[in-house]
Amino acid sequence: MNRLLEKSAILTICLLGFAASSEPVLPVAALLLAAAASACAQLFSGKAAAPVIIAGCALLCGVMPVMLCALPLLLYDALCERKWWLVLPAGFAAARLPELSQMQLLITGAGMLTAVILYVRVNRLETAVGKLTALRDEITEKNMQLTAQNRRLAAAQDNEIHLATLKERNRIAREIHDNVGHMLTRSILQTGALQIVNHDDALREPLDALKQTLDGAMTSIRESVHNLHDDSVDLKKTLEELLRTEQFSAELHYDAGTQIPGAVKLCVAGVAKEGVSNAVRHSDGDRLTVIFREHPAFYQLLVEDNGTHAEIRRGGIGLRNMEDRAAAVGGHISFSASEQGFRIFMTIPKEQ
Repeated sequence: MNRLLEKSAILTICLLGFAASSEPVLPVAALLLAAAASACAQLFSGKAAAPVIIAGCALLCGVMPVMLCALPLLLYDALCERKWWLVLPAGFAAARLPELSQMQLLITGAGMLTAVILYVRVNRLETAVGKLTALRDEITEKNMQLTAQNRRLAAAQDNEIHLATLKERNRIAREIHDNVGHMLTRSILQTGALQIVNHDDALREPLDALKQTLDGAMTSIRESVHNLHDDSVDLKKTLEELLRTEQFSAELHYDAGTQIPGAVKLCVAGVAKEGVSNAVRHSDGDRLTVIFREHPAFYQLLVEDNGTHAEIRRGGIGLRNMEDRAAAVGGHISFSASEQGFRIFMTIPKEQ
């Protein structure tokens, strides 16, 4: 757009030069030819046709001296092509300069000076715009990188906070179990001893009520401790730690939400641990895969290695423990062995 505006101003100056001619037809034809050539040069800018067009028009100046009035326009196009010497063929018209009036020569000279000044101005402007655009793109890229880095830092911070919260819950559960639980247990035993040695009928009912209260408190504390302990289990992190083995090229696919019941998490962690331990002890493969997914109606666990197994020992304690774990949460587990590897597949229905 800047180039078109600058060329319009130069063309206006050229028009003044053509208007100063005494001939009625030739200047009009020369003006139209110069304008068409300049438009074609801009259309084919950067291609081989543009220099040919500019040099051809400059060469016409020797045949048609009035074309010298369009020399500022041709010079501007030549400068835009980074080939100012394309207007040198116009020098062949030097012998016919007397055919132009002094006013035309003066206007042409002023137009050429204006063309050079405008080109330098536009070139600097385009250079500045290019630098600003590159700077903007660089700043935008760095902002995107900074945003991504901030997201990673926020995710890492959230993960650290989550782990710290789980550790604190686990610590509180241990404190309650070790201190309050033991004190309640001792109180229950002491109350039971008092009931045995008591012979006063008036104290029998209060002691029974006290025993029931302590039993209820113990049950409540036990449930709270179990809930805290279950919530402190990070299943994904637990599975990742299980797969840190040098014997296998381990791979974990985890696709589940955060609201998983504690009993399910303990069952999945226990079965996965037993499966990985069996693979480490008995498998001759080199690849181990653990997949845990949450579906709308059930949870699914798959532990698979690529070792060769001839048969499954149904009497093994490890397999029986996994079956017991699955049955405890209403799940179903199956084992299969083939030449392609050993596979443990468990499904646990969700509570409705």
